[in-house]
Amino acid sequence: MQLRTSLLAAAAMAVMSGAVMAQDVQVVKIGSVAPLSGAQAHYGKDNENGVRMAVDDLNKQNIVIGGKKIKWEMQSEDDAADPKQGTAAAQKLCDAKVNGVVGHLNSGTTIPASKVYNDCGIPHVTGAATNPDLTKPGYKTTYRIIANDGSLGAGLAYYAADALKLKKVAVIDDRTAYGQGVADIFERTAKAKGMQVVDRQFTTDKATDFMAILTAIKSKAPDAIFFGGMDPQAGPMLRQMGQLGMNNVKYFGGDGVCTQKLAELAAGAKTVSNVVCADGGVSIQKMPGGAAWMKRYEAAFPKQFQLYSPYTYDAAMLLADAMKRANSVDPKVYTPKLIESNYKGVTSTIQFEPNGELKNPSITLSVYKDGKKTPLN
Repeated sequence: MQLRTSLLAAAAMAVMSGAVMAQDVQVVKIGSVAPLSGAQAHYGKDNENGVRMAVDDLNKQNIVIGGKKIKWEMQSEDDAADPKQGTAAAQKLCDAKVNGVVGHLNSGTTIPASKVYNDCGIPHVTGAATNPDLTKPGYKTTYRIIANDGSLGAGLAYYAADALKLKKVAVIDDRTAYGQGVADIFERTAKAKGMQVVDRQFTTDKATDFMAILTAIKSKAPDAIFFGGMDPQAGPMLRQMGQLGMNNVKYFGGDGVCTQKLAELAAGAKTVSNVVCADGGVSIQKMPGGAAWMKRYEAAFPKQFQLYSPYTYDAAMLLADAMKRANSVDPKVYTPKLIESNYKGVTSTIQFEPNGELKNPSITLSVYKDGKKTPLN
């Protein structure tokens, strides 16, 4: 009888212990938002892959925060590169009470979404949106871990004037917050460097026919064209430049055009060899953890790499690092720790200015050799 009682007591203890252990596991959700549909889906999938990889790595670390083992999960949303869908996705993540957000890709979606996250008290970190206006409201929930357009647009203008000695440029933008913003900075810097801006045209982020714009620009005989926009437009534009005989015109663009996919979208046009583009940070080969990380990425997501996934990976890891330092997954508790970050990531050592901008950002200029993106610096 005594043995049976002991066995029953032991069984009860085991059940109770199991219940306690189950209660000691806490799910922490990291939101990921990017365009997973439409012409920019290749960027969005790459961004999502970076977050997914981070979540997988975090789960292997058996992290305990606030006395509870953390199970990390990603909640992914598609904003289709559309501002309205972007704010809807942000609200959905707020309603789901995710613990933090990585996103968005486009400045046009990130800027309005940042107010939604601020209002619901959830921090978000973007490794892709570059318009300087993002951090101007001073939200304590907004962080950027990549160089902004002030660095990208100006850097390209300096290179055009100082290294290439170009005199006349035309500027095109896609009227998005990103495209118009980076084009404005390029134009302003180019003029300050003594270059003549012979034409300013605009298109949309859905257009594919640029013959009228390019014909008008061709008549002004520019040395170069700067395009503020993304690669689904840059590719066809380069192809059409070739069709118009604009084979000696340099083509500048920010990180939106600076992708692995650009040459493919240009259908092998010779004008791709005239591209000079800039993206934030150093090249993947020069990132502190870039080579090893890239090997793992390719094993997990073959031939899907575009540009921003190392940054979205670091963004997710940065959120987790702040939670660990705060010993809390509650956004209200750990958000103040983000501004104090000194996180050694794949892309760089991440520290912030008081407004949430990355300290000491760098940029990389690239060209395309035999259709392959090749860093200049």
